[in-house]
Amino acid sequence: MASSSSSCSSFTVICCLLLFTAMASAQLTANFYSQTCPTAMSIIRGGVSTAIARERRMGASLLRLHFHDCFVNGCDASVLLDDSATITGEKTAGPNVNSIRGFEVVDTIKSQLESSCPGVVSCADLLAVAARDATVQLGGQTWNVVLGRRDSTTASLSAANTDLPSPFLNLPQLISEFANKGFSAQEMVALTGAHEIGQARCGVFKERIYNETNIDPSFALAMQRNCPRTGGDANLAPLDSTTPTVFDNAFFRNLVNRRGLLHSDQQIYSGGSTNAQVDRYRLNSAAFFRDFANAMVKMGNLSPLTGTNGQIRTNCRRPN
Repeated sequence: MASSSSSCSSFTVICCLLLFTAMASAQLTANFYSQTCPTAMSIIRGGVSTAIARERRMGASLLRLHFHDCFVNGCDASVLLDDSATITGEKTAGPNVNSIRGFEVVDTIKSQLESSCPGVVSCADLLAVAARDATVQLGGQTWNVVLGRRDSTTASLSAANTDLPSPFLNLPQLISEFANKGFSAQEMVALTGAHEIGQARCGVFKERIYNETNIDPSFALAMQRNCPRTGGDANLAPLDSTTPTVFDNAFFRNLVNRRGLLHSDQQIYSGGSTNAQVDRYRLNSAAFFRDFANAMVKMGNLSPLTGTNGQIRTNCRRPN
């Protein structure tokens, strides 16, 4: 009997340990803050709306911040960390320096969250929700953002330099880069549709508008007016020249007309395996919206910190 009792006791302990482990690595849920910070979603939505009303380009910047966060060691808000004596952040990585923006908007929203619910809402979740709300604000489709991410205490400059897709990649390279993160070629094309909004610097599309042949000549000439052969690398042009601040499907129509601004954008409609999908999206905006939303949900699930991993930063720019 004693042996049987001991076995039951051991079994109970094991069950408790398994339950604790499951809780520590809890999956993301849609209602994560419903009890602890019921105003969180409205605070983020209001902050995003205010920022976009002030500058419509900010919608694209907030969406891009989430992407640049998740593709580097998962969705952990590492992209927001400033350099310090102990941390080399990701903001000075090649794909980020003088490019990613919106940090002050994040700071403002985070401050409001801390006033309402101190130490509850993570910066990583803030980025995920802001990306969705920015897309909706500019005309795109909504999606359910699952929540419960926690924030990293470190960053990786080297990973930011290697894991973020370059605007100079060819189609096979693009497919490979996204496959490394678990995305299919179809999901890669859908996510590239984020370039419905936002702008790019002259330095990253100069080679295309002066030296590539798979480009509409009148479009190239128009882009050259604000992007000279020498200098002007910081000058901006819209990624979607048709409706630059509206999230629709004009980006894909532009590609068919050889009016993609970036080399990598035009590559997804260059006679390769993704042509048919671009054609589908340009003819069916609902299909694009649906696929984009699904791909964004999947991206938001890239290696999040949950449970007891990471922390809830009170200031998104530095660990607690």
